[in-house]
Amino acid sequence: MIERMSAVLLIVDDEKNTRDGLRNALEDVFEVYVAADVDSALATQEAIPADVILTDLRLGGADGMSLIEAVSKLPNPPICIMMTAYGSVDTAVEAMKRGAYDFVTKPVNIDRLEMLIKRALRERNTSRENKELRSKVRKQNTVDGMIGRSSAMVEVFETIKQVAPSRATVLIQGESGTGKELAAHAIHHLSPRPKEKFVAVHCAALTPELLASELFGHEKGAFTGAFERRIGRFEQANGGTLFLDEIGEIDHATQVKILRVLGERTFERVGGSQTITADARLVAATNKDLATLVSEGKFREDLFFRLHVVPLTMPPLRERKVDIPLLIGAFLKDAALENGKPIRPLSPEATHRLQEYDWPGNVRELRTAIEHGVVMATGTDITLGDLPASVKNGQFSSTPISHLQIPHQQQDHALNLRDSETSLILRALEDARGNRSKAATLLGISRRTLHRRLRELNIFKRQSR
Repeated sequence: MIERMSAVLLIVDDEKNTRDGLRNALEDVFEVYVAADVDSALATQEAIPADVILTDLRLGGADGMSLIEAVSKLPNPPICIMMTAYGSVDTAVEAMKRGAYDFVTKPVNIDRLEMLIKRALRERNTSRENKELRSKVRKQNTVDGMIGRSSAMVEVFETIKQVAPSRATVLIQGESGTGKELAAHAIHHLSPRPKEKFVAVHCAALTPELLASELFGHEKGAFTGAFERRIGRFEQANGGTLFLDEIGEIDHATQVKILRVLGERTFERVGGSQTITADARLVAATNKDLATLVSEGKFREDLFFRLHVVPLTMPPLRERKVDIPLLIGAFLKDAALENGKPIRPLSPEATHRLQEYDWPGNVRELRTAIEHGVVMATGTDITLGDLPASVKNGQFSSTPISHLQIPHQQQDHALNLRDSETSLILRALEDARGNRSKAATLLGISRRTLHRRLRELNIFKRQSR
């Protein structure tokens, strides 16, 4: 039974017998059209877009190379297959460079040609489906460059979408490396002012005097070294968004000035008396607990409530490990492109280690680890040995194993290694209330390793008694 494909095939050859012979051989499988030269082929392609163009190299006045080059520039270029009686490696390579899918020589083997065309169509369809799927996944799992499908990140995305159109101040909290600045960018880009400036200030890097000058500007002669007037970041961000990172580090005097800007949208430059108005939407971030700083008298309560209009917490990576495969895929592509390296897959061991690692540096550390692997890999894939030492050496837990003390009565006797290991595992299981994943994290090993040791030490039987 003939497998009929709903694909359009355009055969281009200046020899009528060849055109007719190929059409008769393939029209039971494809919808076939023919052309004798480049001009008529281009006209046919414009009227009835072909899925596949099968063209001879020699076409009288012009050649098939020029046809392939022309159609490859179309918005939806067809698959091009070159055929010629003058087959050579050089010709094949040149055809590929011009955009050809493959190369066949005359006399053409019809069965092989049919298989080649069908394979090309299947690959193109698969590529399109994958592209559509990736696009769909990206739309579902990303917000302005932020990636995640975990419930924690979905909540972050929803909060960003909800708050971005407003003028409300946003306080982004979370550990270092969780993507607080990315969230601030997303809020800006999804706001009514995406074309205005996004200005970022990293407060922890500046002394109180420099921070005041950085935020509010200064007049010439305001202090030693102030040789000219400086426009501050609030003025620079007028109409846009000002992002204050590590706002928990600012001194009390600067806190008072920021509080005034939030309330009145006015300020004076350092050393100046002119009142300046600036309409900058404020987004702040911190890796500290501002509420605790308020209770300790280190942060003004009134400023805290001004900043805390809409709180947004970025979850640590260890609490959203379901997102790691998505992040790895994106980081592999970015790192390969930036470093001029091929996109290599991760070995199973490397993938497992990346999934099990605790990521104290969060998403930033994962990105760095992936780039390290891309740069260091020399084989067909990225192996465990290509990853940074901190990752491949298995720092799985932020709780050192030394915290799990051996019972005192056992320390009084000569230690038996097997009994000591059993004691540690039982203590970890007790501290984790029987949760084996948490126990593995406490012990600094993978869940799979813990299960293996439970079997080998007969701890399963002990627990069931």
